[in-house]
Amino acid sequence: MTIPFSNRAGVRARDFRVIHRDPLWLRAGLIGIAFAYLAILVFLPLLLVLAAALAKGVATYWAAVTDPAAVDAIKLTLLVSSSSVCLNLLFGVAAAWAITKFQFRGKGLLITLIDLPFSVSPVVSGLIFVLLFGAQGWFGPWLQAHNIQIIFAWPSILLATTFVTFPFVARELIPLMQAQGSDQEQAAITLGASGWQTFRLVTLPNIRWGLIYALVLCNARAMGEFGAVSVVSGHVRGQTNTLPLHIETLYNEYAGTAAFSAASLLVLFAFVTLGMKMLVQRHLSRDARTQDFSTGTFRSLE
Repeated sequence: MTIPFSNRAGVRARDFRVIHRDPLWLRAGLIGIAFAYLAILVFLPLLLVLAAALAKGVATYWAAVTDPAAVDAIKLTLLVSSSSVCLNLLFGVAAAWAITKFQFRGKGLLITLIDLPFSVSPVVSGLIFVLLFGAQGWFGPWLQAHNIQIIFAWPSILLATTFVTFPFVARELIPLMQAQGSDQEQAAITLGASGWQTFRLVTLPNIRWGLIYALVLCNARAMGEFGAVSVVSGHVRGQTNTLPLHIETLYNEYAGTAAFSAASLLVLFAFVTLGMKMLVQRHLSRDARTQDFSTGTFRSLE
């Protein structure tokens, strides 16, 4: 909610909030329902995963997470997630810049295509790459003739992961850059700054926390991707198994403790991501307050 605020000299900025006079029983009930829902569907399963991982002792847990197949899965997961984040960083910033700073035909189509991975099943997206780069796909014969392997190798995992995660950066930056407008960039260009200088010294500082927030979400989604990667990877242990696929393989082999031990690593990554997300949200809220006070308005984000 936006409340007009006169930011005159000598007047201290205060946090104006709308106080809801709802009954105490209603507030307590809604809060209780929310926490109960999270406890049953989120916190309890995570605790059960950790308990199952440590059920046979720390030594068994350590042996499971340091197994060569598990280590290879962790390395591949980190490689694919970091690479897809870098690719989505380039695409997301470029797409957001083009959509918010320029008028061109096909802008609506571009925005729609950015949302495509949200509406397509990850399994379908994996099948798309099989149809393109598989042995019987459009480019399959040419790739085989040049001894290039994409499907059932790490390039296909990177392509599938990048496809399902590329909306995150652009979708976070587009509304942020639209709200900021282009006045500062135009002023910098008028003063003689080049395009790169304008982006580096004006645009990037304004979007830095939103960009970091988008990259955190993109990385979390990339590390946990299963459907598309499962289709294109081939489940080759030690070569094309990411951590989620490694967990599935162990579970199907009835190695429950090892599967839960590997799953606990994803839980750990989730908590690290959650902590980073909370930190970035705090900075985003602080920047939003500063910007709104400078323009004479205050927007409550908490």
